[in-house]
Amino acid sequence: MLEKSGLRSTDVVLEIGPGTGNMTIKILEKAKKVVACEIDPRLAAELQKRVQGTPYQSKLTIQMGDALKAELPFFDLCIANVPYQISSPLVFKLLLHRPFFRCAVLMFQKEFAQRLVAQPGDKLYCRLSINTQLLARVDMLMKVGKNNFKPPPKVESAVVRIEPKNPPPPINYTEWDGLTRIAFLRKNKTLAAAFKQTSVMEMLDKNYKLHCSLHNKEVEADFNIQEKN
Repeated sequence: MLEKSGLRSTDVVLEIGPGTGNMTIKILEKAKKVVACEIDPRLAAELQKRVQGTPYQSKLTIQMGDALKAELPFFDLCIANVPYQISSPLVFKLLLHRPFFRCAVLMFQKEFAQRLVAQPGDKLYCRLSINTQLLARVDMLMKVGKNNFKPPPKVESAVVRIEPKNPPPPINYTEWDGLTRIAFLRKNKTLAAAFKQTSVMEMLDKNYKLHCSLHNKEVEADFNIQEKN
């Protein structure tokens, strides 16, 4: 992972989930500084003990807490072996982080990584694919067999490089995410069918009336969003 990251001696590296620090030590050998975000206090204490009294101690900052809830510091590069249950929210927390970072090199479960890089027409192409690729350039760097770990996990892994687009596309991401949520609600339906669902129509009606209210526009007395569809 480090070889693929393009790590520079001037980089501040964010490592999420450093564990006992096997990769952290290798990063510290090359980076200017490492901020390690660890949720488990026992592992954090082990990592702190590991660097104590070494030249790496002054280069390491351990940030205790949940990476999804914490305010992330400035960093140039993010490196992480990401647990499956936080994969999607972590990707978008990173992509919406400011100031921009150069890139992230992340290990995911193989299927999640394949969904990140999937193209239109691929079986795995989904809302995750389109939203991630809107905000970043995404490349599959390598696949990692489960026998590379001890004890071996039940699933295969893969390493992905994510490079945020800077400047970002000129859109309101919250609105875009709402649109793709509707579009991929029923993957085998057409877009027209997706937008005609009762729950979606009710949401569109509510949003239109809110829009009119915010912009001091009058809603027609006989307005019916069904007729506008």
